[in-house]
Amino acid sequence: MESFLRALPKAELHLHIEGTLEPELMLDLARRNGVEVPYGSVEEARSAYSFTDLQSFLDIYYRAADVLRTSQDFYDLAVAYLQRAAADGVVRAEIFFDPQTHTARGIPLEVVFDGLSAAIDAAPSMGMSAGLIMSFLRHLSEKEAFTTLEDAGPYLDRIIGIGLDSSETGHPPTKFARVFSAARDAGLHVVAHAGEEGPPDYIRQALDVLGAERIDHGVRVLEDAALTRRVADEAVPLTVCPLSNVALRVVDTIEEHMLPAMLAAGLNVSVNSDDPAYFGGYIGANYRALSEGLKLSDEVVAGVARASIAASFAEPEEISRLLASPAP
Repeated sequence: MESFLRALPKAELHLHIEGTLEPELMLDLARRNGVEVPYGSVEEARSAYSFTDLQSFLDIYYRAADVLRTSQDFYDLAVAYLQRAAADGVVRAEIFFDPQTHTARGIPLEVVFDGLSAAIDAAPSMGMSAGLIMSFLRHLSEKEAFTTLEDAGPYLDRIIGIGLDSSETGHPPTKFARVFSAARDAGLHVVAHAGEEGPPDYIRQALDVLGAERIDHGVRVLEDAALTRRVADEAVPLTVCPLSNVALRVVDTIEEHMLPAMLAAGLNVSVNSDDPAYFGGYIGANYRALSEGLKLSDEVVAGVARASIAASFAEPEEISRLLASPAP
């Protein structure tokens, strides 16, 4: 099974690069940059990577990100992820990053873009392609999102799209309608987190107000029958993250996950790892959860992998080539 899952060509469409900061690298970067952290060992740091809900996770996530200071740091972080993804059979990665997390700490956008862009350029040497999606933090204002979009103007040729992440409750997609319109006018793809801790109507808003081409998470879609039919009929891609959903108590166990019901409803689902350094597994572990925890057949798992490639923002020729790859 392990060989089969690893050999499946797959895309990862829901991955926060700051969420791949393993304790070992976090401590290395803290030493390199002279940043004080409250952890004396890898084991102590790993035990601190614990949380009870989305907000408590975000508090830890933003604190750890403080060690990222230079372009080399961002490059090292992204290359470490890409190497791991390639080993798990990822042939296309579309990576979220949160510039506001870093500019708020005084890190220039140029530093972030230079490091991540260099890593993206290195992806083909690992047998894969990759792109960057710049995400706005939804707990901040739309005005701040506009400032970020404007400041990123010189670097927009280095990204493939924009996204929306961070605390969902109380921050509906409608809050960002104008900045997403501006991003679409700039020719960028748009995606948005919706329907994880927020209600199904946030999914509807992301589609109708933001023009989202993919919904990140979207697991609460099943709570609204009419929305489920619409999302299925329109084949809207949903980038589901099973192990993340367990870690953040969206569901209590992997066996209770709604992914089989989503597939049964005809929804266009891919599987991704979200923030794997914190949620207990990279994409390979999430695919193992499909087979071991959810007891999905090899045929169904292979279909999920193919759906991930088809839902990517790679060039049509690349998508066709990847979909034509022989099954393991």
